[in-house]
Amino acid sequence: MPDSADIIIVNGRVRTMDPDRPRVEAVAAAGGRIVALGDNASIHDLAGPTTRVIDAGGASVLPGFIEGHMHLFSGAAELAHLQLHGVHGFEALETAARIYAALNPDRPLVLGQSADYTILGVGRSVTRHDLDRILPDRPFALAAADHHTMWANTKALEAAGILHGKAVGPGNEVVMGSDGRAAGELREGEAFGPVLALAREERCRLGLSTGGEPDPMPTPAERDGDRAIMRRGLDWCARHGITSIHNMDGNLYQLELLSEIEAAGDLACRVKIPFHFKNFMDLSDLEKASRMAGSYRSEWLSSGMVKMFYDGVLDSWTAVMLEDYADRPGWRGEPLFSPERFAEIATEIDRRGLQIAVHAIGDGAVRAVLDGYEAAAKANGRRDSRHRIEHIELTTQADIARFAPLGVIASMQPAHPPGGGGFPMEPTVSRIGRARWADAYPVRTLQQAGASIVFASDWPVAPIDPLLGMRCAVERTPWAEALPSQNLTLDQAIAAYTSGGAYAEFAEHRKGRLRPGYLADIVVLDADIDSVETERLNEVSPRFTICGGRITFAA
Repeated sequence: MPDSADIIIVNGRVRTMDPDRPRVEAVAAAGGRIVALGDNASIHDLAGPTTRVIDAGGASVLPGFIEGHMHLFSGAAELAHLQLHGVHGFEALETAARIYAALNPDRPLVLGQSADYTILGVGRSVTRHDLDRILPDRPFALAAADHHTMWANTKALEAAGILHGKAVGPGNEVVMGSDGRAAGELREGEAFGPVLALAREERCRLGLSTGGEPDPMPTPAERDGDRAIMRRGLDWCARHGITSIHNMDGNLYQLELLSEIEAAGDLACRVKIPFHFKNFMDLSDLEKASRMAGSYRSEWLSSGMVKMFYDGVLDSWTAVMLEDYADRPGWRGEPLFSPERFAEIATEIDRRGLQIAVHAIGDGAVRAVLDGYEAAAKANGRRDSRHRIEHIELTTQADIARFAPLGVIASMQPAHPPGGGGFPMEPTVSRIGRARWADAYPVRTLQQAGASIVFASDWPVAPIDPLLGMRCAVERTPWAEALPSQNLTLDQAIAAYTSGGAYAEFAEHRKGRLRPGYLADIVVLDADIDSVETERLNEVSPRFTICGGRITFAA
């Protein structure tokens, strides 16, 4: 132990998330590691002339939050867009859009984010004509909160070259009107990609849209701008108590930008970035994933994971279902991979010793991904792979029972279930149908079945705030009587944002808990969350975020 600490935190209600010593009053850090925990007097003894002393004032002190699934680069870019979370009705949308457009006259695309599918009312689809009434003379588009659907006005569709339609692959659709022109609704990335490109922020989304690298490579000035966007996102994370990020965008360029920020001493969070494998790629493309894993393996920047999409989302009928959609008989969605092709890819990724994370929302997609993981284990032999399934919005009891034996991690977003976190009930609950509600967003059922849970926001799909996520997890109520409860305790919710996240990245022996020798990743809140009413949890905020023993945010 050093003679003195760099930082000590006293008078705290410290939840260590360490079952061997769950509660203490104070914690000390030096050299980027936790060096001691204990009572105020013993920790005060470690204060030296240069020690920063933080008095928590009886508020909660927790391990730094680990964001298990988010989109750093694109989310940071979207902070400058029109924000529509909570906006409903034509007049409210019109007012917000016109004010934003007037304040941003030079933006090539007026782009609204986090629009509800029911922004104009339940059962009412947005059309290009609706948006033309608001901004007829500028390209204007809305992005759904889940980022799987966009709605564009006529100017945007014309500028993107898709007013008369576009050939797209499975699971994608340019919805056409009776007049033979695009109606304005664009489902999935191939359909709305040309409109999104009008914003001239393609590099921020390359990891999601193509998994590739900028071509041509950005100029030095453009690279400076991209680093500034990244810094904005990192600062936003630190402001919310986040010290580690599983950034699901997925390309090498982002790792390079973050490495440059790290070299400048400005990296506010630890970041893990996968290689994004798309359905047009070949198995040989996985060599890049292996190179990324070998080149980035530090405590601050790492790869070692492959991200994939198996399906879309429920609200646009692009999630893959085992049975017909309740409100669309004869339709079950189209997978982005056949089950056989997915199993082949998963087997090769697993053979390379890499972790796999797959977006799978419908019960058909969840089953196919579990089947692929099982095939990989049979082909390569069982290992501690900790492969993941992202979202799991609908599954079956039979497949819930497979997670623990296969060692598959359930990566879930507590703010996503309709009726909580600001997402409306419709159209999601009608897509699923009453008969399947019991198996929707089954976080508690998965945990009781022994699955490892990691929580996240999927920012910018939902607000990034982990304390909002905790509130949603604790307050979750069934949609109808006789449905199983899917809420968690506060301890369980905190664990899913701390020790659960560490386990998901094979780091449970060095982060996610406050324990001597662990990384000094800590958040000091402005209240004691044990004394705050559940409905006010999201009113609690970080006072300090500490990552690697360095204060990255101070309120």
